[in-house]
Amino acid sequence: MSSNKKYWKSVEELENSSIVEALRNNEFVEEIPTDEFLGNADALASSGTSRRDFLKYVGFSTAAVTLAACEGPVHKSIPYVLQPEQIIPGVADYYATTVFDGFDFANLLVKTREGRPIKIENNTISGAKFSANARIHASILGLYDSMRLKAPKLDGKASSWSAVDLKIKSSLADAKAKGGQVVLLTNTLASPSTEKLIGEFIAKNPNAKHVVYDAVSSSDALDAFETVYGERALVDYDFSKASLIVSVGADFLGDWQGGGYDAGYAKGRIPQNGKMSRHFQFESNMTLSGAAADKRVPMSTADQKQALVQIYNIVVGASVPVALDAKFKAEVVKAAQQLKASGTKGILVSGIEDKNAQLLVLAINQALASEAFSTAGTRQIRKGSNAVVSQLLKDMNAGSVHTLIMSGVNPAYTLADSASFVSGLKKVKTSVAFSLKEDETAAITTIAAPAPHYLESWGDVVITKGTYSLTQPTIRPIFDTKQFQDVLLSLNGTPGNFYDYLKVNSGAIIAGSSWNKVLHDGVFVIGSTALAGGSFDFAGAASALTKSKSTGDFELVLYTKTGMGDGQHANNPWLQEFPDPITRVSWDNYVTVSNADAKKLGLSNEIVANGGLNGSYATITTADGSKLENVPVIVQPGQAVGTVGLAVGYGRKAALKEEMQVGLNAYALYKNFNSVQSVSIAKANGEHEFACVQGQKTLMGRGDIIKETTLDVFNKENAEHWNPQPMVSLDHQEVKATTVDLWESFDRTTGHHFNLSIDLNACTGCGACVIACHAENNVPVVGKAEVRRSRDMHWLRIDRYYSSESTFEGDNERKEKIAGLSSSLSTFNEMEKAGENPQVAFQPVMCQHCNHAPCETVCPVAATSHGRQGQNHMAYNRCVGTRYCANNCPYKVRRFNWFLYNKNSEFDYHMNDDLGRMVLNPDVNVRSRGVMEKCSMCIQMTQATILNAKKEGRPIVDGEFQTACSSACSSGAMIFGDVNDAESKVAKLAADDRSYHLLEHVGTKPNVVYHVKVRNT
Repeated sequence: MSSNKKYWKSVEELENSSIVEALRNNEFVEEIPTDEFLGNADALASSGTSRRDFLKYVGFSTAAVTLAACEGPVHKSIPYVLQPEQIIPGVADYYATTVFDGFDFANLLVKTREGRPIKIENNTISGAKFSANARIHASILGLYDSMRLKAPKLDGKASSWSAVDLKIKSSLADAKAKGGQVVLLTNTLASPSTEKLIGEFIAKNPNAKHVVYDAVSSSDALDAFETVYGERALVDYDFSKASLIVSVGADFLGDWQGGGYDAGYAKGRIPQNGKMSRHFQFESNMTLSGAAADKRVPMSTADQKQALVQIYNIVVGASVPVALDAKFKAEVVKAAQQLKASGTKGILVSGIEDKNAQLLVLAINQALASEAFSTAGTRQIRKGSNAVVSQLLKDMNAGSVHTLIMSGVNPAYTLADSASFVSGLKKVKTSVAFSLKEDETAAITTIAAPAPHYLESWGDVVITKGTYSLTQPTIRPIFDTKQFQDVLLSLNGTPGNFYDYLKVNSGAIIAGSSWNKVLHDGVFVIGSTALAGGSFDFAGAASALTKSKSTGDFELVLYTKTGMGDGQHANNPWLQEFPDPITRVSWDNYVTVSNADAKKLGLSNEIVANGGLNGSYATITTADGSKLENVPVIVQPGQAVGTVGLAVGYGRKAALKEEMQVGLNAYALYKNFNSVQSVSIAKANGEHEFACVQGQKTLMGRGDIIKETTLDVFNKENAEHWNPQPMVSLDHQEVKATTVDLWESFDRTTGHHFNLSIDLNACTGCGACVIACHAENNVPVVGKAEVRRSRDMHWLRIDRYYSSESTFEGDNERKEKIAGLSSSLSTFNEMEKAGENPQVAFQPVMCQHCNHAPCETVCPVAATSHGRQGQNHMAYNRCVGTRYCANNCPYKVRRFNWFLYNKNSEFDYHMNDDLGRMVLNPDVNVRSRGVMEKCSMCIQMTQATILNAKKEGRPIVDGEFQTACSSACSSGAMIFGDVNDAESKVAKLAADDRSYHLLEHVGTKPNVVYHVKVRNT
């Protein structure tokens, strides 16, 4: 039968809070200041004109009269004197490129308009396997950041590149004469040309060395792989080849070892021919991987180490003594036995930062001969060594480092022992920081050297061994910047620029192809052979691992948030306002605590009268006495008892606008590059105000929001059983709701008719679609205070639902039978146990573009209407902001523009300065205050596709039609197309047995189709 669980968004909802109930039924939670814009209420009430007539007049006439009476500002444009041949005004150009910033990487197409990049797209050519995540989609905004370092600085004063060049050369000569160390400190470069250039620099300066530093370390996994296979690299797992996945502390759908695994994972998660992969997750924090798992077991890292040894014993037949807690043993043994039985179709991954743990991962996958585990195309995106970086700090503080040249790193912020780095830097005679901004490190160096954005740069990247990608500029440098590589060429005395050097160096790599071809494609596939693994004492590693013990009151697990990553993009308002997929909180980092531990410590969250979420503060103290005070608290369902989570990447101050200086720097607790720390926690005074959307615009209380079933039921029963159609009464007979209409429909079979299909099995909640929608549709950022008031402007939201094991009707019956206070307390406490380890589902929700749209029938000025191609249109010039449409929308997807977010100093984000506005899409207007806006199903994109095909005299091929969200979705959860094309993928998906519409019983006939979530439990 179909699952009809109780779905809930927050702990407060389970408590049957009267405030939550009031918010659910009240769209505008604060009193609307009508006096400000309606004037005298008595005079308005005595008017002889009906309100509907008044609104019609306002909508159709006032705008025209106002424009006629007031002459608007004159904007003069200057035409090209000599128009560039490749630029046609109004027509977009696309350039293939590759991004790698030391943390994120992807193969991209960059959309430019009139010479300015405005949008990131995924490169889908063969060989381009890495798609953009939310951070990379938002990175285009960093190009137009007004806080960038605009020119070189010497000793804190404005300087020139010639003076900088002279200063560095002089310092190098002095270091060579005095025998002082010269250190190049960079992030992982993954660039064969840059590494060759550094090699030439070291050859000319024998006293120099290259140190690689990754802010978020993968050193233990690198050390283990290097020990067994002789190469410092990471495995690039192919989850599409796995029928059973066991993860021990690895959030592979998040940022674990670079991320980018969601596409392969999703292929195995969509049930086909009665089969889908099965996923076990053992973890502390609730992660994206844990949310997607079929079986999630919350446990501390100390317990995860014991579990990993237990799995090793069962898979390889070893007998290493294990001290695994009895409450976990059954699930661990079950996972291990299924993993062993799956053989080559099984895969195990682990995020435990311990070389012995990573050695066991290699041993287990070798024993399985896993097809998903390949040593041929290893990842080259992490190369840093914790030991080497620690030694550098010692050398700096010993005064033996004469010249330090840094690129792509910010150790004054990201190092836990940043004080040691700062003190050591004072003993370095000359320090240089190549940086986009005058960040925490660049602000205290001898030379602050402005580096270009990757969209202004040349480069090459080897993301995985056997592939070669090029980075090319899509715009001339906006500021007086210079690439690190060009400076190295100058220091080496090599003539020419880095472009020339890159082109020559690539010749040997791309043999068989041409420079122009690889530049056009963005990627070239060479191929690589698998590495032969050596022997190692894996049993000894298992014995050492099993001796690990947990110390301290709590285990702190540091992680990177989906939006902020390692903190490089802290000045990006799109990412700051991006709600975390799990907590739905933006503009903050916080400590996540289990409900049981929160009660023990006296920590709490509550939703207050205006809809905002408030929470306690806590003080975190590490074993060595380091403290992080006044950390906001989120009570997180699914957090392992005895553990707490905290995201790094926040708490930055340097070169950031005041609005973006949010959160606390958790890197201070990243001791010895270990993300797991023993800590104690105590409640602090005060209450924190969160910007959290989890209790806003909710569809709670509707029984058919998310439909789900199990694979067993899916295979054995008919679709009517696990995907029942809603029934209504017609002439006293029960009939399917979809057969009853209030209106007579017109023929929609002529021309195009667009549908968007969303598969809940493939959606991982990554949020790339949310940021892509921001970029494509000029969605404004409103800031923390406005988000807290339920005024966020996202056209697309990803609802996150927790589900209890009881049915929705059963929960309601239990509530109704409560008798007295004691019964109430015991009943709700029992119901709340679901919060200890809930199942999670993500559901992207945007305008459903209903064919029988309730918003269209209530708009008094016809501002919203339906198009023949299935889109629900908005005529902004007609809209007068009555908000009737929002009240009548069952999906709560319309956004009211409370303020003018463009050119308004109160909202100091990218729309407030000329540089930031360069990112705006000219095909989509920027909305003014007082109007409703919402998803347009990217009508500008669909019309451009139609016009291009018409101009070229050809039919449109399936897959050409795209929206911002569908093109950004790397997991394949979102498929867009024309349902009138019977052979299109979207038409077949719409007719699939798993398809259903959101709130189908309402009769709105949406053009967005969802697919029943199937769990392989």
